[in-house]
Amino acid sequence: MNAIDISGRAPGGQRRPLGESLPLATPWLIQIFPVYACNLKCDYCIFSVDKSKHGFLSDKTLIDVELYKKCVDEMAGFPDKVRVVRFVGVGEPLLHKKLVEMVQYTAAKQVANTVEIITNGLLLTPSLSDALLSAGLNRLVVSIQGTSKEKYKEVSGTDVDFGKFLENLRYFYAHKGEAQIYIKIVDTALNGVQDEQRFREIFGALCDTIAIEHTVPIHDAVDYTKVLGSASGALTQFGLPVGEVKICPQPFFHMQINPDGKVVPCYSWEYPEIMGDCHSASILDIWNGQKFSNFRRRMLDGLAHASEACARCTIIKYRQFPEDDLADFAEGLKAHFQAGGPNGGG
Repeated sequence: MNAIDISGRAPGGQRRPLGESLPLATPWLIQIFPVYACNLKCDYCIFSVDKSKHGFLSDKTLIDVELYKKCVDEMAGFPDKVRVVRFVGVGEPLLHKKLVEMVQYTAAKQVANTVEIITNGLLLTPSLSDALLSAGLNRLVVSIQGTSKEKYKEVSGTDVDFGKFLENLRYFYAHKGEAQIYIKIVDTALNGVQDEQRFREIFGALCDTIAIEHTVPIHDAVDYTKVLGSASGALTQFGLPVGEVKICPQPFFHMQINPDGKVVPCYSWEYPEIMGDCHSASILDIWNGQKFSNFRRRMLDGLAHASEACARCTIIKYRQFPEDDLADFAEGLKAHFQAGGPNGGG
């Protein structure tokens, strides 16, 4: 196996405590949710249930390219480069026909250290790989749903040409140059220890880093008793012990731009609040704005104070890293995010 196995560790490696760096003048991560649609219906994902049960996610299916370019132009106004611009969200980014153009525009403007796509990889072809790599893609993260076409059918409800899929991944890896590829799978898409070894043998030769993650119960609409069985959910997605989360760290380092141009502060499927609209405001003004600041200030008093959605949310519980625990920093940070006071942008 060529790849480094990072199972049980944070994909980005160990970091200094987030609280030591706050407040941030520039978000570390800007997530772009380019497509509200997917070509799979994985049994642990929100796309396995009817759209009526998704809750409000976006008024549009595809982000407008010109709106996205406006956002990138505005990113250049941050005092520092964004660490990561990530194409992800609720859906499959490769479904967006203009994704290469968006990657190329982002890379050309040099607003981020890393331009990244998280994908199921099934739409990847040699020509698309060439285009993405030429456009300046730095990192591809591929979520695998099984080690055979039969397992893909079981997990995702979709017929997959497994051999062709492997060929396409092999092509990307062979031509990636300085770009990185990370391949991961959830434990419920594997059938025991032998299948775990099969996963590493098949995909470990096609990537730089590889991991087995844990399926975690983060969607209220999904019946996880069917997926997890007797599993207790004692571990986070990344294999760390599940602990109590008092303060969600996401609004302090992250913002997400949805297909309809709305900006939200976190990865939640039920938005606690919309921070602004990119059609009518710049992302700098949204990041540094009073609405975002007020939300962060309420969050420092605890999840229940931030919003009802935050009080119910389980996502951060199953995706928290020790470095992001803000409990010991909360009192010192409150002065930066006073309601009606400084905007906390720097």
